[in-house]
Amino acid sequence: MAATPRLAPGDRAPDFTLPDADGNAVALADLRGQKVLLYVYPAAATPGCTTQACDFQDSLPALQAAGYAVVGLSPDPPAKLAAFRDAEGLTFPLLSDPDKAVLTAYGAFGEKQLYGKTVVGVIRSTFVIDEQGVLTLASYAVKAKGHLAKLRRDLGVDAA
Repeated sequence: MAATPRLAPGDRAPDFTLPDADGNAVALADLRGQKVLLYVYPAAATPGCTTQACDFQDSLPALQAAGYAVVGLSPDPPAKLAAFRDAEGLTFPLLSDPDKAVLTAYGAFGEKQLYGKTVVGVIRSTFVIDEQGVLTLASYAVKAKGHLAKLRRDLGVDAA
């Protein structure tokens, strides 16, 4: 598999319309006018992804106060996302991309290193999109634990 092109600050965020955990369509265009923190994770209800989602949930008041909408994205079907949301008490949208078209457009699906082996899969990533739909940050191969604290420092978002 060829390397997936990566996005960079200044690039226009690829538009999308995807179902959320309840099957409702969510379009990036609907979020124009606010800053969007789009985070990509491999699989709902796994240890690392749960840690990451709970970190975002815990930081949600501070992120929202700074003007950010948080949106999670994975290839999981809506029913799995709903179970994950309900089990963890998540209050931000989780979007489903089962054919991985949006993940690929963002450069977040492709070859990655897993336990020293090259595999093809979802690349844990975070994107910050400004009010006009332009990327201000694109971080790939981020760690589930500790990434949000660094992201908050980089964005100047204080603790809630």
